[in-house]
Amino acid sequence: MSKKTWILIGLALALAAVYAVFFAHWFKPGTINIYHVTRPSGYAMQTRRNGPAPPITFNLQGDYNLTEIKAVPLAAWQADPNARPAWHLVSDSTSVPVESFVYGESIRGMKPAVPGAQALPLEPNVTYRLFVAAGKTRGQHDFKVSGSVPETK
Repeated sequence: MSKKTWILIGLALALAAVYAVFFAHWFKPGTINIYHVTRPSGYAMQTRRNGPAPPITFNLQGDYNLTEIKAVPLAAWQADPNARPAWHLVSDSTSVPVESFVYGESIRGMKPAVPGAQALPLEPNVTYRLFVAAGKTRGQHDFKVSGSVPETK
C-alpha cells in the first residue's frame, strides 16, 4: 500500500475514535433516571420510617441491580459531603433487579451500610437528595415531602 493509503486509513481511524469518545458516549457511565411519587396520608397508612411525612415511592426508568441507595438531607450534604445519611443501603452481593422502591423499606439483596441501622423518619418540607448506584451507572434525585408535623399536647 502507498503512503497516501496509510494516511487515509489513519485519518479514518482517528475520526472513528473521536466519534466514539465524544458523540457515541460509549465510554461514559450510564445515568439512572429517577422520579418519585408521594401518596397522600389518606391513601396509605403512615409508617414509622416515614414519620409525619406521607410515604414516598421512587421509580427508576428501567430495572437495575442496585449496589447502593443513600438519602441525605440536601443542606447537610452541601455543607459536608460525608454527612450522615437518613437512609443508606448497600448490596451484600447481588441485589434483585428493581424498578421502584419505597423509602425505608428493605430491598432483597441489600443491607444497611451500618449494621442494624434503620431509615430515619423523613421531615416534612426538608429537601433530600437520593443517590442510587448500579455498578458504574449512577443517578441522583432531589425530593421534598410535604406535610405537617403533628402537634404535641
